[in-house]
Amino acid sequence: MNTHLTTALRLATAGVQVMPLSADKRPVANCPACTGLVCGGRPNMKTPGPCTCPAPCHGWAAATTDPAILTAAVWASAWRQAGAVAYHPGGAGLTVVDLDHAEAIAWASRELPATRAVPTTRGEHWIYLGAMQSANGVRSGVDIKSVMQYARWLGPGTGTMTVLPDVVRGLVVKEETTSPGGGVVSSPSNRALWDHRVATGCRHTERYVRTGLERGLALVRARRESGAGSQAFGVAQFIAKQHANCPGPCGLDVLGQQLITTAVSVGVPEPYAARAVTNGLAGAA
Repeated sequence: MNTHLTTALRLATAGVQVMPLSADKRPVANCPACTGLVCGGRPNMKTPGPCTCPAPCHGWAAATTDPAILTAAVWASAWRQAGAVAYHPGGAGLTVVDLDHAEAIAWASRELPATRAVPTTRGEHWIYLGAMQSANGVRSGVDIKSVMQYARWLGPGTGTMTVLPDVVRGLVVKEETTSPGGGVVSSPSNRALWDHRVATGCRHTERYVRTGLERGLALVRARRESGAGSQAFGVAQFIAKQHANCPGPCGLDVLGQQLITTAVSVGVPEPYAARAVTNGLAGAA
């Protein structure tokens, strides 16, 4: 039996959705009936459609755990030309942080929790438990492969998988440091400070809240070169978790505005900063 098919069947038995990759490590090309998505596209793609084509078309959306499909005659040609096996991380409840060079690995070693690592041709795949939105180029040499993406199977790797951390979730939006016109985006004018007049239902003291906020703002200010928006997301999510058991209101919008102001002050565009903080505050709900 084709060795790639053997690997695919073994992974499918373990509940991992798999598909063949051609010799150039790309998905098998769409069949003539599906070229240009004239079939509408398989269900669960960005544009769900009525496609019932039995061939392994449409990349990650064709990945399956069904051995009857994997060994079907219509897939035989794809396995004969396969140069590798791919899997759908999101379908298996996983996220792959694809580190493409030594500098990216060094960054991950400093900033991300240790997890299972798989060596690649140029770097490493770090695999976390949990699925999320995929994104390419979240920073130099770093791609996120999970939902609506595939990753090449390169072996089981080593180490214990860690639950997907917030710092990885916060990487999915690529931030810019200047506006399209080349000027740094101005800071918001609203600089209201937090106190119990806006947080009548908060169970924490003002000192506790303000100390925690200042520590968070310092983390954002420290990211002047890159990552301030992602840091603001993480701080916002942490703050929201601290207030999860308060009867409320807790004035989180005021705390969030101070985070946005600080992120903008180090070069994050205001729309991105506002989106990152809003998502962070909502993500802990």
